[in-house]
Amino acid sequence: MAGSLNKVLLIGRLGADPEIKQMVNGKSVARLSLATSQTWKDKNSGERKEKTEWHRIVVFNEGLVNVVQQYLKKGAQIYVEGQLTTRKWKDEQSGQDKYSTEIIIQGYNSSLTMLGGGSSGGGIQNDTTQQNNIEDSSQVSNDMDDEIPF
Repeated sequence: MAGSLNKVLLIGRLGADPEIKQMVNGKSVARLSLATSQTWKDKNSGERKEKTEWHRIVVFNEGLVNVVQQYLKKGAQIYVEGQLTTRKWKDEQSGQDKYSTEIIIQGYNSSLTMLGGGSSGGGIQNDTTQQNNIEDSSQVSNDMDDEIPF
């Protein structure tokens, strides 16, 4: 369909160590659980509130899978660009159809960039035509620096 766009941009923290699996074709795939949080002050009570959304990230690019496996751990802050996809599968126990919505990192216009201090500030691109690395993660909103309760 012409005139449509499927692009997801997220900055968040990993809720668990990456899960690396072998596919039937022998290639590796990485699965990440990414948390994004929104905070606000309740108008009535004045107390701080927080809502966390969880996102499933699937990395198919073999080069990125190797970097994810080597460098990313629970709590790491990352920036991802990918496509939203919904996958249908059958629950073995109940026999019912189930659905999973995931952000796919694959192809030329997706990327994964490690954020945070120290030596993990470099970017890993899967886009040969564009450099979208975030040079200084301190420019990212301070709300993302809040501790996420894992």
